[in-house]
Amino acid sequence: MNIKEIKKEALLARICATRQIMGEDAAQAAAESINQLLKEKEEINILFAAAPSQNEFLAALQKYALPWNRIHALHMDEYIGLQADAPQRFGNYLKEHIFAALPFKSIHYLYIEGASPENICTHYEEVLQKHPIDIVFMGIGENGHIAFNDPHVALFDDPQQVKVVLLDEVCRTQQVHDGCFSSLEKVPQQAVTITIPVMMKATRIFCIVPGKPKANAVKETLYGPVSTTCPASILRTHPHATLYCDRDSASLLSI
Repeated sequence: MNIKEIKKEALLARICATRQIMGEDAAQAAAESINQLLKEKEEINILFAAAPSQNEFLAALQKYALPWNRIHALHMDEYIGLQADAPQRFGNYLKEHIFAALPFKSIHYLYIEGASPENICTHYEEVLQKHPIDIVFMGIGENGHIAFNDPHVALFDDPQQVKVVLLDEVCRTQQVHDGCFSSLEKVPQQAVTITIPVMMKATRIFCIVPGKPKANAVKETLYGPVSTTCPASILRTHPHATLYCDRDSASLLSI
């Protein structure tokens, strides 16, 4: 398997030839990390991202015979205002792509039907108190966001664990590019999101980022300033974060 590596400060980037190889490479490392942590702890907590960029990774991860019944599953962001059965809901994506397929110890969706956004945040802060994150599986947005921490709302020292955010137009347009919505007008303007400090406290971070539309965000993550202008740049300060790219998302890198 021909994989190239780039190290920028603490962040290791692995450049794979295809999306499929990228997903398999990340899944193998993730499975090893899960097994290692479960030697140290009886149960662990994993935070999942929901996006088409995660498809190959999640499919590959399910092939590993891991002790899923010792793992609590959480998810990092969700739209406000979509119907419960809307396929664009991130909880529904995760249910379809991994949560329903594996016997997790527990699954904690970032939404409560009928609850106010503020009450959703309060509830999920209680979930995080009970289940502090050990491993994060995440992506990066075209605007460099992690979870729904777009540049205009991202705080590296955010005092909140979960918050309500207004999504910027680049983020919302990406959802159309990804095929999740047919037009910008149909993309919700608000969401709830886990904040950056919560993710950065995890023991391991696996960041899976395929596709040419992400090439500039990948470049800024690795070579731009560590700044909320590109929130993902904070990954360069995490001691155990790995960025997984395919040839397209790495196309602006010098490799």
